Amino acid sequence: MEIRKLIYTVSSLTAGSKRLLAMDDNIEICNKRFGNMGVAQTREARLAYRELIVTTPGLSEVISGLIIDDETIRQREPDGTPLIRTIVTARIIPGIRADTGSVAMTGYPGERITSGLEGLCDRLLEYSRLGASFARWRSVIVTGDALPSNACIEANAHAMAEFSAVCQEFGLVPVVEPAVYVSGQETLEQSSFVTAQLLQTLFDALTAHKVLLDGLILMPTMVLPGLKCPTQKTAHEVVDATVRCLSQTVPAAVPGIVFSPGVETDELNSTRLNLMNIKFGPQLPWVLTRCFGSAARQAALRIWRGEKTNVHAAQQSFYQLVRSDQAARKTDYHAATQNDWYPDSPSQTETERRVI
Repeated sequence: MEIRKLIYTVSSLTAGSKRLLAMDDNIEICNKRFGNMGVAQTREARLAYRELIVTTPGLSEVISGLIIDDETIRQREPDGTPLIRTIVTARIIPGIRADTGSVAMTGYPGERITSGLEGLCDRLLEYSRLGASFARWRSVIVTGDALPSNACIEANAHAMAEFSAVCQEFGLVPVVEPAVYVSGQETLEQSSFVTAQLLQTLFDALTAHKVLLDGLILMPTMVLPGLKCPTQKTAHEVVDATVRCLSQTVPAAVPGIVFSPGVETDELNSTRLNLMNIKFGPQLPWVLTRCFGSAARQAALRIWRGEKTNVHAAQQSFYQLVRSDQAARKTDYHAATQNDWYPDSPSQTETERRVI
């Protein structure tokens, strides 16, 4: 295990006020988004779009790490230059999506387990040689009537721990994403209970697998009530519940917490992160930041639409979006005060949340 390398990579990924950017859509999802925009669903178009994002001027001022997929890490530009070299030249750390999606959990209706442990050693060794410095593993835990089961939580926690141990053996920083999705009438208290149970089980498994916590990044979801819960919560209540849950379950040895993009708006996620840093930042043992998902790239895709003449405008739009969000880590994000939904108004918080 290359301890110094792991710690250095984690430090670089969580440095300053930077974010991570997930660009690990598989071919099917990418083609679906292209189809909705009238963009050619080809390998060449996917390469052009990815190149547009990674060559955005000034992107490294905002983004520290980029999570890519298996196709992207193998792609080459027309002149033969590996795309991953372009990412590194842009002073962004490349990472890879290492899991292979989720499958139904036998004997547990409605529950799923993330797959990808089979052949993981060979894949991670190859990804490391291709230039990846970290890897992401996403486990989605769905809540509902009698869900999740202890078996589902334990199975996913074990998979994340085994993935993390293998990652570190190959010098890759594991980014574990235990994502709790509450789409029903779950209360904030119920969501907090499930999240705490999942995180506690995860760190017990990580300890059992002798994973170096100093060389790991946690990517959780914030503690939220269900989308259909009749009692929605203010930003302050969500932040307080999230920090309380993390403080009870996440060891101080973990250097950084990068919040998952989740299913909510970038503005709302930034507002909560800003508030969290203001209220608790100096008291917490971890760096707090977040990861951009597909929503952050949608505006650029809408402007670009596969046309070379639109590249500059698309890059400008994308840069302005991620640049303005960066202020949340610095605790001076003002989008909240420029919108009516920032004050503690439960009626507003219920309508501001939407699936992306």
